[in-house]
Amino acid sequence: MEKQRLQKVLAAMGLGSRRRIEGWISEGRVHVNGQTASLGDQAGPGDTIDVDGKRVVVPDVRPLRRVLIYHKPEGQITANHDPEGRPTVAEHLPPINEGRWITVGRLDFNTSGLLLVTNDGELANRLMHPSYQIERTYAVRVLGGLDDEQQNRLIEGVALEDGEASFTRLADAGGQGANHWYHVTLHEGRNREVRRMIEAVGGQVSRLIRISYAGVTLPPRLRPGKIQELSPEIEGALAELVGLKPETRHKTLGRHDARRAHKPFKAGKPARATRATPKRSSRRDGKGPEVHSLKRDTTIRSRKSRSGGGRRGGSS
Repeated sequence: MEKQRLQKVLAAMGLGSRRRIEGWISEGRVHVNGQTASLGDQAGPGDTIDVDGKRVVVPDVRPLRRVLIYHKPEGQITANHDPEGRPTVAEHLPPINEGRWITVGRLDFNTSGLLLVTNDGELANRLMHPSYQIERTYAVRVLGGLDDEQQNRLIEGVALEDGEASFTRLADAGGQGANHWYHVTLHEGRNREVRRMIEAVGGQVSRLIRISYAGVTLPPRLRPGKIQELSPEIEGALAELVGLKPETRHKTLGRHDARRAHKPFKAGKPARATRATPKRSSRRDGKGPEVHSLKRDTTIRSRKSRSGGGRRGGSS
């Protein structure tokens, strides 16, 4: 492993984003070989790095990139430790010899579903960074359902305390009794955003499951609390989605991990879909986010919309 900029080395080890680490360096919290580090310094194998007085060992070779799917159940905290003593996701991850596990985003205590986990800090940071406009899709069960006006408001945008938010796609996924399922997609991951949006239009969420992240879908046979490692092909496509090179070193997957189920997780019975008119991109070049080559459209379409007669539209 050759010497690289200090913030890149530490970000790849999962200590934080490059911008955050640059702030640590500017504040004098990082030392290299006993000297206070400056922006622009480089580090590599053989160098001694201390962050807030804690020793960081730079590996001689970059760890083999690994990405897991963890089906997080309700009742777990997405953290390494919890002061209240509640179960954490970290307690249920497998041992790792190279680097450490980093969760891509968070799911709150009462939310279940797909959680990507990797030992590549740079990949994790890019998948979470707002500039990459990564899609997140959720199956949400609403008590009493949502009427047309409420659905349109969620597509057009609702005001939250931390700014306006909207779904780029909202699909009716059926249901029975008082509860009704919807599949909703958005391109950001603010705290409890899906719940807060539906509450803002007068709805009440009774269950929330993340079923897709960055085009990787929750395997239907992966039970809550279980883990599946991504195949090299899907992992490589995921890296390319955020501008990283695919892992080229040989990987050996066990028989269980080699069996991949790519069908999207579906909660409720498919019915009709409500789609949004695509919003104008905020990027100056006018281009939308890059599309994952393996991405699957989780929107449920009615027969009318499939034949071309329905409304057109778009995707927590």
